[in-house]
Amino acid sequence: ELLEDKYKIGAQTSLANYSFFMGTGNDNADEVLKTNDKKKDICGVKIFMGASTGNMLVDNPNTLDKIFRESEVLIATHCEDEKIIRQNLEKAKASGRELTAADHPIIRDEEVCYESSLYAIQIAKKYNTRLHILHITTERELQLFTNMFPLKEKRITAEVCVHHLHFTSDDYARLGNQIKCNPAIKAPQNKEALWKALLDDRLDVIATDHAPHTWEEKNGPYLKAHAGLPLVQHPLQLMLHYYKEGRISLEKIAEKMSHAVADCFQIKERGYIREGYHADMVIVDLNTIYKVSKENLLYKCGWSPLEGFEFPATITHTFINGHLAYGINGFDESQQGRRLVFDR
Repeated sequence: ELLEDKYKIGAQTSLANYSFFMGTGNDNADEVLKTNDKKKDICGVKIFMGASTGNMLVDNPNTLDKIFRESEVLIATHCEDEKIIRQNLEKAKASGRELTAADHPIIRDEEVCYESSLYAIQIAKKYNTRLHILHITTERELQLFTNMFPLKEKRITAEVCVHHLHFTSDDYARLGNQIKCNPAIKAPQNKEALWKALLDDRLDVIATDHAPHTWEEKNGPYLKAHAGLPLVQHPLQLMLHYYKEGRISLEKIAEKMSHAVADCFQIKERGYIREGYHADMVIVDLNTIYKVSKENLLYKCGWSPLEGFEFPATITHTFINGHLAYGINGFDESQQGRRLVFDR
């Protein structure tokens, strides 16, 4: 019922098309499994295997086993090992110094991610569960994924977020808590490995974080500062920056940000420009520079870690279901987005 309430809110307020995950806790497995009767109505079940938001942590092996065994819809996991996080945090605190954002990738290190992703994959393989691992951040995890067969045939898929393709741990000195997020932005060699895996199809889709915490929530001491950053406005422009640098082709951007997303989640009649499909399209001017500033941010939180960055391209039109939702005159909210339907 609470999930359906979210969809009602989306129908009334979302200019974009939308879907939601069914949230999982240690004590609501039976409720989660009711989604088996609604395969075409939700994008999947989400499991936080490391504490990130509210009381969503799932660390009970029996709960995990039951959901992986019985769920008939895609399971998406946030993979961080909570036990290792706590051990690393206690070790960092024992140093006696004040911790900063630069400690974040040490507390939530490569082992934290690898052990959790490995565990999720082991359970998924045991039951042949359809598993999608969210926001991969480490070179070590990449050995767990394959490019030996097409995306549509994979039972285990993975994604990379734009901020992990762009920032590294070197950026904490400049941006501090602004780029504190879970899983953490890590050392530069991880970024290079993520790019390689994206381009050779071990990583299946490009995704975004979107946690628009207020400036006040981000600017306390490190341990109290909220994790997450607002990124949903600029991911395409960020990838076009890397296109201009020769790192990725326009075709690969379209594949990883649109085609593969529709294939991965089995979204019905979307993700491609085809006759009979919904007309969800973006038009960009590849020759007009766009500099991020407070004045052109569209977030209610009013800040971005990309402020001051110059993109080589500007978005001129965004069509949603054939409706010009965003253009030169700003937003047209005369039509709302639609609930996504899944072809399962």
